Amino acid sequence: MNHAAILQVGLFLAVLLVLAWPLSNYCAALFDGRLAARWRWLDAVERGVCRLAGADADQDMHWSRYASALLVFNVIGLIAVYLLQRVQGGLPFNPQDFAAVAPDSAFNTAVSFVTNTNWQGYGGESTMSYLTQMLALAVQNFLSAATGIVVAVVLMRAFARRSASGLGNIWIDLSRATLGLLLPLSFLYALFLVGQGVIQNVDSYRLAQLTETVSYSVPVVDADGKPQTDAAGLPAMKTEQATTQLLAMGPVASQEAIKLLGTNGGGFFNANSAHPYENPTPLSNFSQMLAILLIPAALCLVFGRMIGDRRQGVAILAAMTVLFVLMAAAAFMAEGQLNPQLAGLDPGLGNMEGKEMRFGVVGTMLFAVVTTAASCGAVNAMHDALMPLGGLVPMLEMQLGEVIYGGVGSGFYGMLVFALVAVFVSGLMIGRTPEYLGKKIEAFEMKMLALAILIPPTLVLGGSAIAVVVEAGRAGMLNTGAHGFSEVLYAFTSAANNNGSAFAGLSANTPFYNVMLGMAMWFGRFGVIIPVLAIAGHLAAKPKLATTAGSLPTHGPLFVTLLVGTVLLVGALTFIPSLALGPIVDHLQLFR
Repeated sequence: MNHAAILQVGLFLAVLLVLAWPLSNYCAALFDGRLAARWRWLDAVERGVCRLAGADADQDMHWSRYASALLVFNVIGLIAVYLLQRVQGGLPFNPQDFAAVAPDSAFNTAVSFVTNTNWQGYGGESTMSYLTQMLALAVQNFLSAATGIVVAVVLMRAFARRSASGLGNIWIDLSRATLGLLLPLSFLYALFLVGQGVIQNVDSYRLAQLTETVSYSVPVVDADGKPQTDAAGLPAMKTEQATTQLLAMGPVASQEAIKLLGTNGGGFFNANSAHPYENPTPLSNFSQMLAILLIPAALCLVFGRMIGDRRQGVAILAAMTVLFVLMAAAAFMAEGQLNPQLAGLDPGLGNMEGKEMRFGVVGTMLFAVVTTAASCGAVNAMHDALMPLGGLVPMLEMQLGEVIYGGVGSGFYGMLVFALVAVFVSGLMIGRTPEYLGKKIEAFEMKMLALAILIPPTLVLGGSAIAVVVEAGRAGMLNTGAHGFSEVLYAFTSAANNNGSAFAGLSANTPFYNVMLGMAMWFGRFGVIIPVLAIAGHLAAKPKLATTAGSLPTHGPLFVTLLVGTVLLVGALTFIPSLALGPIVDHLQLFR
């Protein structure tokens, strides 16, 4: 890491932690009910949401009821998003007259936005109407983020409560997360983005006159649209000229705000945060990275406040920060070097392929590390153009379980899963019954932890294996060898861990990949949430044990080191063989 990289990372983390502290105060007051007790209008809104859901606002739900309601809520969202895409051609706010989305693509997109993955196998500006963008996709950006937050809050309550049969009321929790946290933050941030130049309108697309004529090559096709070849058997090309450009419009700032604050990542445009209408300035780029990690960082501090020991939340946040700095350092070193197969370039620029000049290597790679440390998926560069080891870093961040800050809520409960594993391992080493914050970790909890940890890698490795074996999977691979395998591995890693970013170079908008990735997203999301809620329910029902001299301190440097080691060890044992076949071999081939 050079001085510019160190300075930018240091400034970024400093600003992030400064902003996370007051936000954690607000979130703790919001979710423990103090704000509702103080503001009668907020209590009335919460009770109104419960009446709409046909539920009792004072009901304290058992974990199984909480999980069932959460699952039904998301299934209803899945159906609604799917149907809106299928009928968008006959609905208003469609100035470009976009037709209905194909069934397999609509299924994939619906699952993607409901699970907070926001994988996009389509180009937004050429596929989705304004109504679909606003009513289907943007709404799910709020609700999927709220889903992750309430699961994290429930797990916090489990450690704070003693011998309790319930975990809270899901409808109250969802209304607080959506209306009390995500909506006001998104409104304020959207205003800031508009001030930076992000567009916000419902106009028809505009035709702009170019200042210079642009020449470009296109394939020659016959009357049936079949590509033609020249005498050498290569694709025949012809030169055309353009004097105008069609500029896409739309309500971008409002969707951009929740896309980032909710760690969703789905861009209004196909180029995502590399598009100047989504991310126009270096300041907007810096703020977008802050927005991605703001709530995940704050939730760690909320944990400490809710259990009455702030050191515990700081320890979790410290472990995440250590992992983040390690990943950022590796990414900067990988992309700070020139591709050895390219000669005559300025070595001081680093690897600029696929990057915006206005962001440079540092601004681009910090964004890449941030977006894959969180389960966000927003990108401001083409990850497929990264050096092989530069591409390995965001891939590994996702494979570790999206726990380096992670998504809103999902990062916290994912890291707490590893914390429970860490105390279990340490308990076995000293011959003591494992416990965390006074709660015994017993057989049931370990079975659920095993499920939560094993389901995502099973989906990643199993899905990748199937894709490279069957013809339908290989047909979508535009590259062969190690790099082609890396693209497939990245796609399933992104889907199963609910990130949503893409390596590109893979034709994923096909029935095979739409269905396979859709299944990976769904089970990668709820295959973790359900075991976590089960763990929370059982922990809440247990009495809280007194701390003794034999209890493992879980707030100091030793525990932070143990937690970081557990995360890295589990990730290494699971994914190093597949990474060796993909980006590591791809890197070695650069020097052959």
